[in-house]
Amino acid sequence: MSDASLEAFRAEARAWLDENCPQSMRTPFGSEDEIVWGGRNGKFFSADAKLWLARMAERGWTAPIWPKQYGGGGLSNSENAVLQSELKRINARPALYSFGLWMLGPVLLEYANEEQKKEHLPKIARGEIRWCQGYSEPGAGSDLAGLQTKCEDKGDHWLINGQKVWTSYANYADWCFCLVRTDTSVKHEGISFVLIDMTTKGVETRPIKLISGASPFCETFFTDVKIPKENMVGRLNGGWEIAKRLLQYERTNISGFGSGARVDVVDIARDTIGLGDDGRLADGDLRARIAQHKMAERAYALTTQRAQEEAKAGQNVSHMASMFKVAGARLNIERCELMVEAAGSRAFGWSGDGFDRDELAVTRGWLRSKGNSIEGGTTEVNLNVVAKRVLGLRDTQ
Repeated sequence: MSDASLEAFRAEARAWLDENCPQSMRTPFGSEDEIVWGGRNGKFFSADAKLWLARMAERGWTAPIWPKQYGGGGLSNSENAVLQSELKRINARPALYSFGLWMLGPVLLEYANEEQKKEHLPKIARGEIRWCQGYSEPGAGSDLAGLQTKCEDKGDHWLINGQKVWTSYANYADWCFCLVRTDTSVKHEGISFVLIDMTTKGVETRPIKLISGASPFCETFFTDVKIPKENMVGRLNGGWEIAKRLLQYERTNISGFGSGARVDVVDIARDTIGLGDDGRLADGDLRARIAQHKMAERAYALTTQRAQEEAKAGQNVSHMASMFKVAGARLNIERCELMVEAAGSRAFGWSGDGFDRDELAVTRGWLRSKGNSIEGGTTEVNLNVVAKRVLGLRDTQ
């Protein structure tokens, strides 16, 4: 696409966003409660949030580069880059948060048959169905390929029995994309990828309460769950290849944790510690560590941006996602620790009128960050991937 065509698209996108993005959707999220996840029982913090999703979905811009016939915008990578820059220009909130958009959709586009694409992708793009991920099990987390949830061929349907754990928001999800064992004689080659309606008889979820007080994760049980044969994606026993590809998308998304935080560590430090006569943060040691963190954060952002541009140019998402996941988790944990240190006693709050919303968010965000090095594949697992797939090292090295 020529520069002139891209500039024409920019003008078109800018005009549309100016007209259709409500003013209240041009501010950072005040809390997680304001995030729109969609789904059959989706909740909207405000009428504007619902309107913003409806308009973006109608335009196909919740999934800008997906083909139009599947609910996407049909944009080229260059056009999408322009759209994202225009959304950023007006500080527009994402209209929809969705595991379907971030993880499932891309692998459905690659591995699903036409009927599956037509059935699921438009509903994901419109935010009508909320998805959860059924990967980890009590005995198969870091060693994901050791999963034991059994899927038996019963002729006209699949029968599933087993347990998943750390299934994010499973208690709110409408459907689950799930790894199951269809052959017990082999490990990686005995795994298949299936889609399960969470309203199916025999599906049960139990929220797991975290130290932060939130319950984003669940245990999920499958007891004699029957699913149609057409709910298997890809070939029988071919699920590990899909699983690995989906994990790359998941890790890329997790690595971006914290980038949209409401409060910034510099602002917190300036307010609580104050500035010296030279106009710099009064605590020199903390100032230096914040500066180092900010430089690392900036370098990380530029590196991920470069990788995204390479992906948009047609390069596959690679094992670099594991590298980004490790680095992103470390940066977010470090950022949360710096924020708690800078806030001082203002970070002691848990609830009540003695602390404002941002101060409570610092405390809970710090506690929540403890899971960053575990979810989406532990740091150890991802370092192994980097060692083998990026650096080319052998197991014995």
